[in-house]
Amino acid sequence: MKTIKMRAALKLEEIGLLLIVCLIYFEFYEGGWVLFASLFFAPDLAFLAINVNKKVATIAFNAAHHKGLISLLMILGYLLSNELLILIGLIFMAHSCFDRMLGYGLKYFDSFDHTHLGWMGQSKHKNLEV
Repeated sequence: MKTIKMRAALKLEEIGLLLIVCLIYFEFYEGGWVLFASLFFAPDLAFLAINVNKKVATIAFNAAHHKGLISLLMILGYLLSNELLILIGLIFMAHSCFDRMLGYGLKYFDSFDHTHLGWMGQSKHKNLEV
């Protein structure tokens, strides 16, 4: 029961962050819907690294979805007065919040179903094996 409440709290937190990021993007920047829609799922393209191997794909996926790295991208954009970097960072942050809201987290190397938020997909039953 506590786990269910914690997951609900985490999802609400991600919804709040998603709304804030979208508000900042659309209120303060002129990036518009086209750029937002075009790049919203771009972080998931990191899975194309699976063509190299699973470890590289996991590293690429986690780098594209890591909120700390995304924040650094936005800070770099600010320091360089580069609005495009800030906009891309906001879009990637929105995507990361959206993923986490749905229960998708950063991946462990053992399985793409194993995330920092728990097991998902066909392995979801492993969350109950604690």
